[in-house]
Amino acid sequence: MKIESGKWKINYVRDGLVEESHQGVFSFNDTECSKTPYYLRSCAKPLQATLLIDYGIDLTDEELALCCGSHAGEECHIRIAKNLLNKLGISETNLKCGVHAPLSRTMQDKMLLNGEKPAQIHNNCSGKHIGFLAICKKMGWDMQSYDSPSHPLQIAVKNKINSMCKIESNYPMTTDGCGVPILSMPLYNMAQGFVNLLKYPQIVSAIKNNPYIFGGENRTDTEIIQKSDKLIAKVGAGGLCVVLNICEKKAFALKIDDCSMDARRIAIFEILKKLSWAEIEYDDKIRTLSGKEVGKIVFEFA
Repeated sequence: MKIESGKWKINYVRDGLVEESHQGVFSFNDTECSKTPYYLRSCAKPLQATLLIDYGIDLTDEELALCCGSHAGEECHIRIAKNLLNKLGISETNLKCGVHAPLSRTMQDKMLLNGEKPAQIHNNCSGKHIGFLAICKKMGWDMQSYDSPSHPLQIAVKNKINSMCKIESNYPMTTDGCGVPILSMPLYNMAQGFVNLLKYPQIVSAIKNNPYIFGGENRTDTEIIQKSDKLIAKVGAGGLCVVLNICEKKAFALKIDDCSMDARRIAIFEILKKLSWAEIEYDDKIRTLSGKEVGKIVFEFA
């Protein structure tokens, strides 16, 4: 089935009545579907991590996957993060990503039962920030202001992402949730950036071989990578996801208007199926608590 970039929608139809509706847009890397820019958010992480290769930072595959992803704050993620900090000789106090509870509900419950409070290391962006600090230490750059837009690190990040995504216009820039600058661009440019990740086989391999370290419990990108031998994906806040087909050297970026994570997951799986990139099953039935089927989730291109 030939699929063109464009708009899509998902309707939750209960006994014939549309009760809930979500819509969005997606674009391939080679199709200028729309010039509307969106902030890259965490979809930028694998692109930002290419600088770790450029600057010769010595990392294991697991460490590189952690720096590329949005980890769920589970024990495996915290162990790798702390070991990496020790390896680099960097203090956890240097992190400026902020504190939030682990994305993993299992880890949240465990910490609550043990009376533990979350720290910056549990932030899903702590791997990225450790990578940033590693570059600063290697280059002799100030480690206290690495989050500033005028810092040499952030200038290098901006230039690298603009180059990989083939940005030729000035789009808005803001501060991401974890405190560092983040760029915006059209979806097809995001997808193009991921195609250019193929120039960094170390990153592609690290993500592909360590999908759980890259994400974790109930993470859509982890699920996609685990269930396909030719795809890598990265989700981002604001309803974003970018999927790269390693074999076809093609990618698409998707945005959902209302940022629903559940609807985003369904849309991605449906597009993957229609592209014949992957068959990932999900329950498209609407059910009562006792299991009775009363409706269906319907995906269609607008």
